[in-house]
Amino acid sequence: MAQESPKNSAAEIPVTSNGQLEDSHEHSFNRDLKCSLPVGLGLSETKITSHGFDSAKEGVVEAGPFPSKGSSASPKSSVISPSSAAASRLAGQGCDLIIPTGGRAQQKSGPVVLADEVKNPAMEKLELVRKWSLNTYKCTRQIISEKLGRGSRTVDLELEAQIDILRDNKKKYENILRLAQTLSTQLFQMVHTQRQLGDAFADLSLKSLELHEEFGYNADTQKLLAKNGETLLGAINFFIASVNTLVNKTIEDTLLTVKQYESARIEYDAYRTDLEELNLGPRDANTLPKIEQSQQLFQVHKEKYDKMRNDVSIKLKFLEENKVKVLHNQLVLFHNAIAAYFAGNQKQLEQTLKQFHIKLKTPGADAPSWLEEQ
Repeated sequence: MAQESPKNSAAEIPVTSNGQLEDSHEHSFNRDLKCSLPVGLGLSETKITSHGFDSAKEGVVEAGPFPSKGSSASPKSSVISPSSAAASRLAGQGCDLIIPTGGRAQQKSGPVVLADEVKNPAMEKLELVRKWSLNTYKCTRQIISEKLGRGSRTVDLELEAQIDILRDNKKKYENILRLAQTLSTQLFQMVHTQRQLGDAFADLSLKSLELHEEFGYNADTQKLLAKNGETLLGAINFFIASVNTLVNKTIEDTLLTVKQYESARIEYDAYRTDLEELNLGPRDANTLPKIEQSQQLFQVHKEKYDKMRNDVSIKLKFLEENKVKVLHNQLVLFHNAIAAYFAGNQKQLEQTLKQFHIKLKTPGADAPSWLEEQ
């Protein structure tokens, strides 16, 4: 039974309405066909069949007349290989053939020069957004994997223990600071009440002649207690200010570096996991560039992680030394001031403030004078 030969859409010849070849394509078609066929085969006795690009077979040129409809004549075929005489004849005619590993013959094209792309600020911003989105996605995936217990994380046991101790100490220092502020507020209210009570006793001492001495004694006592309370209040406020600086500035600055270190650790683990997944996969022409790029990104984040870990270690060391020095002085001040106040030793209380160079603010010292107001 007669079979029609398959047609390749690339080999179709455009014709005009009267059945003749178009003049604009005739010359190029004959030239290409001449370069693609061996010498000795005419157009009338040759046809080309297409075998898909995925085929591992070599290019096939089938020679013979086109079978007409109803004809059962089978065409003769000859195989062109890189070492065949036909390929030699094509090369002699100036037609370059490129035979890849898969056996497909491709026409060699001329050099293609690509102009440098002009840098566009919008494209650069878009690229930055793309990189940020990719980095955020990797870090988020790493965090979720760690919380679910599926991903691995890098742990420096010694450094992590120091960070945990620092955070626990910060909470305890904040509690001490809060209690000291409460004590200062209550002491201020008591001193204010004692001062008012002393003024009331002094007023009654002047108006009650029969109780002049008794009211006078109590007025002097309350005024003395108020003065000593102001001295103790100055010491407590100095203690609060120093501990507040230690907790909310020095320790907080170190914990900020710790947060940066933890972020660098997450990025490092994210890119490490990405590189490990690529190394477990196949290595071919498509994956090797990705592996190389992932290796470079991993190295960059590893250097960042090592730098941040070193910075945290140094800051923790200096913080420990500064913390011991500051708290030693402040605890001695707090103890001596409280002991001297409740022992009624006014001289020792004032000596304690001089020892730590604490100057008490006199009432109305902060208010500007009438000359400054003009």
